[in-house]
Amino acid sequence: MTISKISDRLSVMPQPDIGDFQSLREQGFTALINARPDNEEAGQPGTAAEERAAIQSNMSYSYIPITMATVTEADIIAFQKALKDSAGPVVAHCKSGARALHLYALGEVLDGRMKPHDVLPFGQRNGIDLSVAARWVEKRAASRPQVKGFFDKRTWSIQYVVSDPETGKCAIIDPVLDFDEKAGATATRSADAILEYVRGNGFSVEWILDTHPHADHFSAAQYLKERTGAPTAIGERVVDVQKLWKDIYNWPELKTDGSQWDRLFANGETFNVGSIDAKVMFSPGHTLASVTYVIGDAAFVHDTIFMPDSGTARADFPGGDARMLWRSIQDIVALPDETRVFTGHDYQPNGRAPRWESTVGEQKKANSHLAGISEEAFVKLRAERDKALPMPKLILHALQVNVRAGRLPEPEANGKRYLKFPLDALKGAAW
Repeated sequence: MTISKISDRLSVMPQPDIGDFQSLREQGFTALINARPDNEEAGQPGTAAEERAAIQSNMSYSYIPITMATVTEADIIAFQKALKDSAGPVVAHCKSGARALHLYALGEVLDGRMKPHDVLPFGQRNGIDLSVAARWVEKRAASRPQVKGFFDKRTWSIQYVVSDPETGKCAIIDPVLDFDEKAGATATRSADAILEYVRGNGFSVEWILDTHPHADHFSAAQYLKERTGAPTAIGERVVDVQKLWKDIYNWPELKTDGSQWDRLFANGETFNVGSIDAKVMFSPGHTLASVTYVIGDAAFVHDTIFMPDSGTARADFPGGDARMLWRSIQDIVALPDETRVFTGHDYQPNGRAPRWESTVGEQKKANSHLAGISEEAFVKLRAERDKALPMPKLILHALQVNVRAGRLPEPEANGKRYLKFPLDALKGAAW
């Protein structure tokens, strides 16, 4: 085994054999990070076998599969977290060790411990060409807008702060209000983390944007509006969702004119985040009201496309339609190939670290629900998959909050708030 020590905390190495894992533990390593995607070549052990061997050798294990063409900030954050959470020295590998060192160097740059011009000399000192990392840093600095994702493990959701480096203005997209359904408790920890990031960077919040009324978490749009004074916005077809759920909830008092938001965007409407041009694309299929926000070179698609290894979103909610979803996705993948795609959920297939950024080109090439698939095949695939999926556990809780822009029910005479939902209203029972 060839192991290169990078710091007291990290070493990198080429692909180890399964039989090497016990030796790694005996050398003092307490954690192993696998940065190599499965099935790159014949004979590769794969993440399932590596995880078993790591556990048997009393090492913790993290799977952060990347290629240098698709590395994202989420991958870098995951690598940093694996280092931070380890009990002692960490060894990271890919095929040669180069990708592991790229992740480390990029994390050092993002955290300000390494200057961008020091990336190449750092790689040279460690015998690895980091020119791809240097280009990544250069491209990131030049790209507009800057995007920060916040992953909420409880709901598998990603919230975004999209900022203009030139003006310091930003938009918050799909913020989460914490809700524990077992205790009936609400909290603002996720939203407060966003506010802390905004304050720490000196940003001014210009917009609070919902892509659609969510079925699996509460929106924190109203809470953030109260804290920042920024206007809330959503697509204008939210009124159709409100009418649908007004009947399901038997809720005569619900206003179905979208007035709970400050702005209702029409398809094709434009706005700005600081000096960056933004456009709204109507993207129905998952819901009647779903929109995609294209802000500069970044498309925020939420529940339409997931990461390429996860396919696409379900279309069986009330008002959903797989054929409409297909057509919405075609509009998204018609954007330039280099357009960055930011999804709203990541369910971490094969236990990999959370990821939320890809490109249109990558989606067209690698998404198994899209590449080489016809409209009819997609509709059939979605129908079969959706039949096997349970309803989100919070759908009846969340919609009565989210069709009102994140407003909780008003307190009753005793000062407490109450959720109401109907029995036997939806298909998809567990039995």
